[in-house]
Order: sequence, then C-alpha cells, then structure tokens
Amino acid sequence: MPLNRLLIYAKNVEETARFYEKHFSFKAIGLPGDRIVELVSQDGGANIMLHQAAKGQRSGQSTVKLVFEVEDVEAFCSRCAENGLEFGAIHKADGYMFANAKDPCQNSISVSSRAFRKGAEGA
Repeated sequence: MPLNRLLIYAKNVEETARFYEKHFSFKAIGLPGDRIVELVSQDGGANIMLHQAAKGQRSGQSTVKLVFEVEDVEAFCSRCAENGLEFGAIHKADGYMFANAKDPCQNSISVSSRAFRKGAEGA
C-alpha cells in the first residue's frame, strides 16, 4: 500500500503553499469550500495536504521530517539559496549527502541524495 499524501497543519496556508511550489515544484490545488489545499507532486511522489492549524497549535511541534530526494544536494541547496531558502550545513553519510531546513511553519525538511547512492536499490 503506497503512501500518497502527507498532511501539514499550517498557520499560514497560502505562504506554505507558495514555499513548496517555489522550492520543490509542487502545484497547489484547492476546491471551493474545501478547507485543504493539496500540493500535487509534479514527479509522481507523495502529495502534501495543507490544513489550517488550530490557534493553540505551536509551529514545528510535529516529529515528522519531509525528505526530498535530489541527486545533487550541493547544487539544489545553492539554487534554493538564490531563491531565499537557506539550508544548514551539508552532511556526508554512508555514500550520500543531506541538508536540513525549515518550512514557513517550522516543520523540518531535508534534501537527500540517499536514493541515488550506489547499491541503493530498495533502500
């Protein structure tokens, strides 16, 4: 059974939608009267659903991190920096690289080349 959608509670749904559209090429789709904005992955990956956070909900209190697979972490982070998204240090681990950042809601996000490492089939 595939995982097709992730739900993020956002204080500012519109700002969060623009963030994922700008930096990760999602397309925002909203239906009239629907409380959820769905961000559709343009490469066949999982979609992200944005739901208005409750007033008492603290930003970034979740223990989930969204990991986006990119072949060249350094190049991706450089492009994002040009567009206003700063990732932290690029880390090297067991044949791949990754870097971390936060979305506008302070949810943890990461870019990783883990899926592209040699011998990664099925990893």
